[in-house]
Amino acid sequence: MNSVNTSLGTLIRIAGADLEFRSVHIGDNTPTGHQIAHLSGSKPPDDVVVLRMLDDGGLDLVRPDEVVDVSDGQARFVVGIADHVAFAKVDGERHQWLGGVISGTALRRLAAVPDDHAILLERVDQPDKEIAPDDLVNLDREGIESFITRKKSWKLNVHGVVVEFGTPSVKVRDALIEAKFDPSKPWQIFLKVAGQPKVEVTLDQEIDLTTPGIEKLRLMPRAVDNGEAPGAPRRTFALLEEDVAYLDGLALRWETVVEKGRRWLVIRDYPLPPGYSVPTSDLALELPETYPQAQIYGFYAYPPLALASGRAIANTQLNGVIDGKPYVGWSRYRPGQPWNPDVDNVVSQFALVEAALLKEAGE
Repeated sequence: MNSVNTSLGTLIRIAGADLEFRSVHIGDNTPTGHQIAHLSGSKPPDDVVVLRMLDDGGLDLVRPDEVVDVSDGQARFVVGIADHVAFAKVDGERHQWLGGVISGTALRRLAAVPDDHAILLERVDQPDKEIAPDDLVNLDREGIESFITRKKSWKLNVHGVVVEFGTPSVKVRDALIEAKFDPSKPWQIFLKVAGQPKVEVTLDQEIDLTTPGIEKLRLMPRAVDNGEAPGAPRRTFALLEEDVAYLDGLALRWETVVEKGRRWLVIRDYPLPPGYSVPTSDLALELPETYPQAQIYGFYAYPPLALASGRAIANTQLNGVIDGKPYVGWSRYRPGQPWNPDVDNVVSQFALVEAALLKEAGE
């Protein structure tokens, strides 16, 4: 603002505890602190504190009888009812304030903290607390309250890979790229928010990362027939009608294969829950010749499954070879629930598979 001296007087700017400045005129180029307090409209003026804002954003106390020069038309003052001045440190720099309570918004303006940075109150026995705009902090506690700032970030779990972003929203496509998933593949993508049903999203859809309860993006291979896919899936032996209905409903490629006398149901690119080192795997069930009278035991995977955490998975000592590939089997069963051929089938076995995968991943 340029120097302004008119018939109305010299222009100065005055703010209250909200640091919202308004322009006022004063007829004296060398007013006292008491005059500025009176001009602010605070009553009684004897009960207010006047702070002059410096060019670097700092604040200096102006005593009631102190004379200040405002002739350049640039003077800014913070005025409010208080009986003392309090202090706060932000990133090591000390700032003065009116009385003992300051809001997050006022603190941000006082210390000129950029909007893309968070303000955190440093604490000894607890994690540092992020200060929201409407939070009130008591600066009168023993010692000087110390704050730090850091660039804001938002996290999103993309199928087990936690990615951090510097903006509060992100396109699904960019989220996949950051998590090292190829967005050109035919994914079916779901957004999961706590307490809500999962919602399918598109690659160009924007995700608001500030949404309360936002949990993860889940990826599933989408069945695509573009004329370049392998030949028709093998159906070497028949399954129960309910098994076929279930498998077709997965929209995944599945086959029945006999390899050296062992009968296999193989599902290609089965989506794994977050927590594994890969998003999908081929899974297989070995179906006895007398299925469903005979029980299906455990399940097999290729490539062998590994947790992203590196923790070893117990009881994976089974082995099988399908199309020349070594499948590793998980020894899993339902304790206290013996196989019942009247109700158990591929569908119920995959419920066990899903439960086992989730349990190992910690979900």
